[in-house]
Amino acid sequence: MFGKEKTATSSTSLPTITSVPSGGGGAATKIETVIGPTANFKGTVQSDGGLRIDGVFEGTIQIAGNLIIGESGKVIADVNAQNVSVAGALKGTVKAAGRLEILSNGRVWGDISVASFLIDEGGFFRGQSIMPGEPDMPMLEAPASASTGYVND
Repeated sequence: MFGKEKTATSSTSLPTITSVPSGGGGAATKIETVIGPTANFKGTVQSDGGLRIDGVFEGTIQIAGNLIIGESGKVIADVNAQNVSVAGALKGTVKAAGRLEILSNGRVWGDISVASFLIDEGGFFRGQSIMPGEPDMPMLEAPASASTGYVND
């Protein structure tokens, strides 16, 4: 009670933050790497886990997990990830085995190839989108020629 106060020990490891569910529930859903709001990174990131970017990133991102771009995040990159969630800005190509989600503050410029695509109201996307696989095209029959009711003499 009157003794010395215990000081909190500092830890260099970041807490694990869960992100966009991938349906699996393994390590791919955990964020293992964070680029903070004051960081500026140029280069290539490769990881079996997830990545959150709240700062500036330019280069290539190849991850087996999920990518989250926070509201303050600005990314110019070619991205290959399981799922991608954008609340900030992203310019480049995106390949996602799962879903690309552009949140209400999110902005994306570039071509995307994704299994699922969601844009919240207020979100922005400019580019081309490709969804792998080819759904069956419904067979539409040509309309039968309609009679006008007029008789030709």
